[in-house]
Amino acid sequence: MRTFKDRYYLALKQVSKIANSTLSLRKIFDSIAKNITKAMQANGCCVFLLDHKKEYLIIVGTYGLSDIYLRKGPLNAHKSLPEILAGKVVTVANASKDKRIQHPQVAEEQRVHSILGAPILREGEIIGEIRVYTREPRQFSKADIDFINSIADVNTVLIERAKLQQLLARRYKVSEKKAKLAQAPQSPTASLRPTEFVHPSEEQFAKLLDFYCIEWLYEPRSFPLRWENNTVVEMFTPDFYLPGLNLYIELTTLQQPLITTKNRKLRLLKELYPEINIKLLAKNDFFKLLAKYGYGPQGKAKIEGVNQVLYTHTQIQRRIRTLARHISHDYASSERLVLVGVLKGVVCFMTDLMQHLSLPVIIDFMSISYYGGGDSQVVKITKDIDSSITGQHVLMIEDIVDTGMTLNYILSHFSAQNPASLRVCTLLDKRARRLANISLDYVGFEIPDEFVVGYGLDYKGEYRNLPFIGILQPELFKESKPQ
Repeated sequence: MRTFKDRYYLALKQVSKIANSTLSLRKIFDSIAKNITKAMQANGCCVFLLDHKKEYLIIVGTYGLSDIYLRKGPLNAHKSLPEILAGKVVTVANASKDKRIQHPQVAEEQRVHSILGAPILREGEIIGEIRVYTREPRQFSKADIDFINSIADVNTVLIERAKLQQLLARRYKVSEKKAKLAQAPQSPTASLRPTEFVHPSEEQFAKLLDFYCIEWLYEPRSFPLRWENNTVVEMFTPDFYLPGLNLYIELTTLQQPLITTKNRKLRLLKELYPEINIKLLAKNDFFKLLAKYGYGPQGKAKIEGVNQVLYTHTQIQRRIRTLARHISHDYASSERLVLVGVLKGVVCFMTDLMQHLSLPVIIDFMSISYYGGGDSQVVKITKDIDSSITGQHVLMIEDIVDTGMTLNYILSHFSAQNPASLRVCTLLDKRARRLANISLDYVGFEIPDEFVVGYGLDYKGEYRNLPFIGILQPELFKESKPQ
């Protein structure tokens, strides 16, 4: 009979061979979970990766666990064995009674008793977890912990290799069009997702969610709908869960039999689980749903020429409310505040900001133009503000600040009029482009060195009416002046 040392040695040898194979990433992780389960004489194993927000655990490999246990619900890494996020190996003696387990009732029903969890680290950062499950009470030994940590190290190498392969593919193997798409910002988890979608519409919907930076989990939970003799005989697994909206999504085609069946299941699900928020969507309903939550113009998905959404309408409004609270607090003792904006890009931001200020305000606008070119480009005021700001508290409102040269010129122009105070509030700060040494008192978001459009920002007069801020495809423009 083999000792645990023999089993662990053979498992590590087999895992190393699998890791160096040509199998897909998902199959490799499944095989690793299988080898861990057998070597540790356990009943199941899961390999997880953290989503890019480091909130939810996404299954990338599994073996030996029931579908009901795997689909018990979105697994929040901060609620389920949260010590693992701190880099600790965690043991659970009784899963059904441990407060660190997110779904103890399902653990009891599916006879999951003891659990061993270990972090997957990359350069000291937690990127995932491995968990081992047993049906019988188990006290995990130091050898068990050393073995699972070794396997976690192998997983880190696998993930790094996958990222390297993607990088090489981008550089050498993909077409020019695909290469441009591959250069679009992606979350680490999204780039390594091993998900195989059942239907093309699901993949299309996932890409749409990625474009709008909406976090999603694919088939994270199965809901038992019907039982016979205490055995589940019918379940329903929604296609997606959107954590930010706390919303389950089930997609459907226009085939009436499928719609009828899914509607029946949804009615039953809502009766059994009234707390669950779920929607049944046909393809044309995608865009109506996104429009409802402020993610894009109704009737269109991706906006032509925009690579990806940088900040959604919801994120922008939330940040504006925070800025307004700070400004209202700082100017609470002032009789009034003068808001000055430069047309036209600032209109959306200034309009929304002033609605949340809890003090009297006066608004004014100015227009500027540029002449000359290159380094000799000069700013000219084509329309000055209408009222005097002498002795007034002035807050300069900007949509975006990059080099700061234009803003520096305008601030000098206003300072000569002796205001009581002069501060700056900008929605976007492109600090990578800064040339002038200016102080920004209130900043919405610091953004990368990208050309952005939407929410008042334009390119050749277009895109201003987009409800979000997106990154324009670089091949579409050649900047004649700083943004």
